[in-house]
Amino acid sequence: MADSRSHRRAISRDRSRIDQPLEQRRSLKVTVDPETVGKLSERIARFLGSWRFIGYMTAFVLTWVLWNLLAPQSLRFDTWPFIGLTLLLSLQASYAAPLILLAQNRQSDRDRVQYQEDRADTDRLIADTDYLAREMAALRLGLGEVTTRDFMRSELRELLTHLNDDHADDDAERSET
Repeated sequence: MADSRSHRRAISRDRSRIDQPLEQRRSLKVTVDPETVGKLSERIARFLGSWRFIGYMTAFVLTWVLWNLLAPQSLRFDTWPFIGLTLLLSLQASYAAPLILLAQNRQSDRDRVQYQEDRADTDRLIADTDYLAREMAALRLGLGEVTTRDFMRSELRELLTHLNDDHADDDAERSET
């Protein structure tokens, strides 16, 4: 009893010291890298969804059925209802379904990240477009107040025409008098 109390005090003393790291406990749990498992599940799901897999599975099932129907009675290992084949196919399906779901979850995570990046790009493009539209409006307003070369030429032509007309009127008046 005294030993257990002193042991508890020693443990509580060790836990109260924050300048000392805690000892890592040994665990029997297997650590698995989720990225590695995810990549493997995607490869398996990709294979399970291929024509090559369908061909292999068809050849396997046909071989199984034909062997158990046509082989001599002593060499048959799975008779008519093909319970062994059914068991193998259901076992394969029970492993394939979670792997396919895992691959789909990883794909949906990638799609979600891609959607967020696309959304951020779109927001950035909209902000850039708004900025450029405001800048162009400011330039138009600024150009409205600035005299352009074409405007000056047209004004000078009008002035020259007006002066020539006035000069011609003055010459006509002088010749009449």
